[in-house]
Amino acid sequence: MTAKNNKQQINTSRINPSSTDVVRVVQVTDCHIFAEPAGCLLGLNTRESFEAVCKRVSKEEWKADLLLATGDLAQDASTEAYQYLADYLERFDFPTFWLAGNHDNTQTMQEMFNNSKVLPHKQIITEHWQIILLDSSVPEMVHGSLSKKELAFLEFCLNEHPNKHSLVVLHHHPVDVHCAWLKNIGLKNKKAFQKVIEKFDNVKGVLWGHIHQEYEQQHNGIPYIATPSSCVQFEPGSKEFCADTKAPGYRYLNLFSDGRIESVVHRVDNVEFTVDYSIKGY
Repeated sequence: MTAKNNKQQINTSRINPSSTDVVRVVQVTDCHIFAEPAGCLLGLNTRESFEAVCKRVSKEEWKADLLLATGDLAQDASTEAYQYLADYLERFDFPTFWLAGNHDNTQTMQEMFNNSKVLPHKQIITEHWQIILLDSSVPEMVHGSLSKKELAFLEFCLNEHPNKHSLVVLHHHPVDVHCAWLKNIGLKNKKAFQKVIEKFDNVKGVLWGHIHQEYEQQHNGIPYIATPSSCVQFEPGSKEFCADTKAPGYRYLNLFSDGRIESVVHRVDNVEFTVDYSIKGY
């Protein structure tokens, strides 16, 4: 169904979780899939690591209600990469919702992610929660920014459902993650984003990708959470670009009916992946 305000049409998806007390969410991010099946990032085959992550997701004790694919899904923004992702994600018996990262092409994603399991909706509604997906990508730039339209969309959604707990999702980091080389490629208009968030007491969490590492800190009483890549990881606290030795991973989140968020990072540490640590960029 759709919700409408004076300026924009909002695509909304309504989800009925398997439990009335919790929404189970999986986040997979920064897959960096290439058109060519043999495509590698820093020497690691990204299709192989993505598939290993997805196989681990399928073995979760509690099946997810939905999957969030939070940007940099393709490395080369190719139709072949997105077709591969669409076909693979369609295998899950729960829906995937996506947003673009700095390596992605939003228009191509909209064209290719058009099956019954990979959905374009940016507002997801359950009995107790709403999940709001924001596009922080800037064409041909590595850093992120939220347009006036995206900020207005965020404020509209938070106003529309004041009694629902809200999880806000984007690609770029909206806070300093204490990694010097990442500082200038995060969300440029952090203050504008925070200004909207601070108006509402129903925001219970902010979730993103982009930084290829685990992060979870409280900011003004709200959990701010980042998730490792499904391929290569970046070393936390590094001053210059540096790949980490940790395995590919994803995050599993429980969104409880009382507004609590519990989450854990799972890594595919039973498979050996080759990374070329001599490469100083991506």
